[in-house]
Amino acid sequence: MTDNNNILQYESRIWATADLLRGCGIKESEWPSYMMPFFALVMIESRLIRMLDELTAEIGEAELADLDAEDRMTLIQDRGQGYNKFIFERNLTLKDICKNDKSFDNDFEAYLKGFDGETRDLLGVEATDGEKFLDIKGVIAKLKAKKVLLGYTKEWSGIDLKPFDNSAITTLEEHIKRRWADISAETAGEQYTPDDVIGLIAEIIASKIEDSDRLLKIYDCTCGGGNLLFGVEDRINAKVQRLTQTFGQDWNDALYALAKIESRFRLDSKIEHGNTLTDDKFYNDEFEVVIANPPYGVSWKGYEKAIKDDKTQRFQYVPSISDGQLLFMQHLISKLSEQGMGVVVHNGSTLFSGDAGSAESNIRKWMLDIDIVEAVIQLPTDEFFNTGIYTYLWVLNKRKSSDRLNKVMLINASEKFKPLKKNKGSKRKEIDETSRLEIVETLARFVDNDYARVFDKEFFYFNKQGIMLTNVDEQGRSFASHLKDGKTSLKLSPIALDNGVRSLTEFTITDYDAAKFDSLADLYEQDIKPFVDSLDYKDQPLVVTTDKAVYSFDSDRETIIKQSGSKREELGCGKIVVKSAFKKASKTQAERIEITVELTPDYQKDYEIIPFHRDEVANREAIAAFMAKYITKPFEYLENVVGVEINFNKVFYKPEKLRSVEEILGEIASLDQELQKLEKLIIDN
Repeated sequence: MTDNNNILQYESRIWATADLLRGCGIKESEWPSYMMPFFALVMIESRLIRMLDELTAEIGEAELADLDAEDRMTLIQDRGQGYNKFIFERNLTLKDICKNDKSFDNDFEAYLKGFDGETRDLLGVEATDGEKFLDIKGVIAKLKAKKVLLGYTKEWSGIDLKPFDNSAITTLEEHIKRRWADISAETAGEQYTPDDVIGLIAEIIASKIEDSDRLLKIYDCTCGGGNLLFGVEDRINAKVQRLTQTFGQDWNDALYALAKIESRFRLDSKIEHGNTLTDDKFYNDEFEVVIANPPYGVSWKGYEKAIKDDKTQRFQYVPSISDGQLLFMQHLISKLSEQGMGVVVHNGSTLFSGDAGSAESNIRKWMLDIDIVEAVIQLPTDEFFNTGIYTYLWVLNKRKSSDRLNKVMLINASEKFKPLKKNKGSKRKEIDETSRLEIVETLARFVDNDYARVFDKEFFYFNKQGIMLTNVDEQGRSFASHLKDGKTSLKLSPIALDNGVRSLTEFTITDYDAAKFDSLADLYEQDIKPFVDSLDYKDQPLVVTTDKAVYSFDSDRETIIKQSGSKREELGCGKIVVKSAFKKASKTQAERIEITVELTPDYQKDYEIIPFHRDEVANREAIAAFMAKYITKPFEYLENVVGVEINFNKVFYKPEKLRSVEEILGEIASLDQELQKLEKLIIDN
């Protein structure tokens, strides 16, 4: 096994190839699209040559040489890792091609066309329209136009990866892809998973896996270039004796191509291209391990119809169209085998976005209802390369031990890191090995400590209890007491309506001032309707006169007043509702504007957030006790919706220690003395 650390010396050499790109005016943000296909070339070439060396060692150099070209090529093809006729038949490499500038163009074209069909497709050797993957054809055209193709290819041909095995090259590839992610202007939604987070995920998974001869199938539904998928596999293989098989899918052409190329040099790996949410390439498969770092806050509007029409029953609820994280979460849960477990990276929105009854809350509730969430781990800020936000690991487990059933552990690992000596973009911290092992041990012990707590899952549930309040005046009276049974309002027959600024005395208006308005409808839209809509019986001295009484609202006493001659009566808290409507002409009536007034009780819909109890009777009693303690007005129960929210700040909040009054007064006195000295100094000068 080659030392992986030794290969990292090549990182700077690979990055130096970008000097030529800079020199010919190519923007830094475009470098990855130029570097990816050439990195793929040298990676493929090195592995093909290693493969040929291994084949030679197995069969023998003389025996292999005795085979004709067709039989030799068949042996190579049977290994399923691709081939290149130019390399194997002419024994020429990329470095050899670059030695002769006169034949370079023809040789380079023959070299690229010498690859097997799948490799040519992944590189984009013959790409026209449609999927171009690494689009080396387009890159070559641009480099030719700038007259630097030979020089650029020569830079890459000097990078010899043949001495290194697959694991070492994967390590290098992860470092290079991380730097590409750092400069390619990706949003915070498109995250490259750092090595230390991959290490933590792998440690969590490995801690739950035993040595066995049973196959372990590992799946990443947003695998990108494969760094998380293959990184977890390599770390698991280093810790556990288990045969592994990896499965991944991604929609990004170039990253899919890199992952696909990588997969061919692994023992058993399948990578597919496409949108996991609308075209699951592994629809018939289940997996023992699922992992993913899906996009954060990325809209799925472009394929909304396909999601809503999905027939797979993966999606219990459809979350907000602005963020698809919980779609991926539901998909992953649907892919877990009977004994499956997983670790999924999310930002904080999946913990608390959406009110009770929303799709987001319902998805969280569904996850806890089926008892698949074992833990949620808060990672430090500044962990990822292009965002400083908190991120979280959801640990899923379909085979919880009996002592963990219906329980969830929260681990606040936000302080479990060491600062980087040199920042990498927004990444300023890393979860070092000591911290990783401590976090895994905390999860394994599953008991409270100073940064972790275990809860019954219902701790995260809450009642959102709807109620209809009846507002009352200072005497505790409501206008509802003046209504006849079955009536919701008292309709008045007004003869005047006055708000202290304007008075209306016609409540069925049938004519208009033609000098001001074009029609009765115009009068309604321009004058009557705005006036009526502006009326506020609480903030204005609104007076409604009928032929029997005058009605108004006393804001100080919060009651409707009825004045009949000299008799003043308080009717209780209520509303004075004034409405207007334009009525078109009918067979029996001309067009008109009608103004109506009703007195109604003052009802107010409200919601109370109340802790949840697992037992239904206890839950009802808790709601009733809450109402008795905190609600003083008459009310009726409306719908009760149970929501779920996971709030790290609430659980791990540490109040800031307040300074004593004596300390503050002493500081003020000290500042006052300093100000007096400065003032004296100014006066003396």
